[in-house]
Amino acid sequence: MSSSLTTADDLVVALRDIADADEAAKIRRRVADDEPVIGVRMGPLFEISKQAIDLPAEELERLFTHPAYEPRLAAFCILDFRARRRLGDDERKDLAQAYLDHHDAITTWDMVDRAAPRVLGWPILIGIVQASVLEDLARSDDPLRRRSAITAPLWFIKKGTDADIASGLAIADALSQDEHPRVTAAVKIYRKHASRPRR
Repeated sequence: MSSSLTTADDLVVALRDIADADEAAKIRRRVADDEPVIGVRMGPLFEISKQAIDLPAEELERLFTHPAYEPRLAAFCILDFRARRRLGDDERKDLAQAYLDHHDAITTWDMVDRAAPRVLGWPILIGIVQASVLEDLARSDDPLRRRSAITAPLWFIKKGTDADIASGLAIADALSQDEHPRVTAAVKIYRKHASRPRR
């Protein structure tokens, strides 16, 4: 699908055009009471985000700062779609920095899960972002940052060595006593995938 959305407003209009009240009610159960929702299912949201993959930086910034859940999720989807491209080290590092710089825009676990492995985990794996970033995130008071710390290393399982996977397990160990359900669930997911035989 070719890119056809060139502004944040274009993307938000596209989301509002397919808004569904039933979906909005489902989303409402997993977001903060004061967080606006539009009501868009994941599949269509991903497709709309893909159409905005080349959104200019200032327009992407508008999505990151949008009050509603779906435009911000779309911003992290755009980072993920960009990370799937053939990129130079500087470009990949810039994506990781954008993720970290806008972590305050992350209000739900699915924003983390959508972007953290490719956008953050990939550049850490290839050494263009310091692995200490994960330790910093794991020490955060913010449970979603702690989720990022253990979700990004899922890329290590996909593309890394046994030593890379072990470094992710060290993060899992550091978070093993975490009581937040979004963190404990992510730790279990990492350990489950890490324990599977490698092909």
